[in-house]
Amino acid sequence: KQWYQRRVAITAGGQRITLTMTDAGMDLVRDILKSETAKIHIPELDLTMTSGCLGGRFTTVEGMLENVRDQLSSINPFSFGDSAPTDGTETAEDEGKDGMKNVISQLEAVIRGERLVKIVLDDPAGNSFIQNLYAPDSDPNLLMEEYVRTDEENDELGIKFMKTENYEDS
Repeated sequence: KQWYQRRVAITAGGQRITLTMTDAGMDLVRDILKSETAKIHIPELDLTMTSGCLGGRFTTVEGMLENVRDQLSSINPFSFGDSAPTDGTETAEDEGKDGMKNVISQLEAVIRGERLVKIVLDDPAGNSFIQNLYAPDSDPNLLMEEYVRTDEENDELGIKFMKTENYEDS
């Protein structure tokens, strides 16, 4: 564990934002702020990027998806290009590479606007944001939910044993 804590505001609970893509042209250009504590989940691709994978970013939905694709591609660059096995000697590990190639291929279809998916931004610190294109009205394609953090999430945020009331009495 790190001996220091990051200095970021932490809300009373976590926040989960779900974007249901209905129009790639509009949805891919939405602004998105992903805090370093947020996870990204795309259920249709069975893909989850944990909080530490991409760090904090302010970009567009398209830019975030490109970052996810690039991160997945960099996990094992030898799975792609001229380093990929082509001589029929594939192993169980290579089958996993095929699964990764498939996920990346599907992700690229989303980036090109050929596939619509749900994107879930789950932030235990509650510091993430996806642009509401209908503001000041509610956005029918955005679902924002607040939730109570688990003890594990509070521990990861460094607040599980933090005393915030009557701290001068200690």
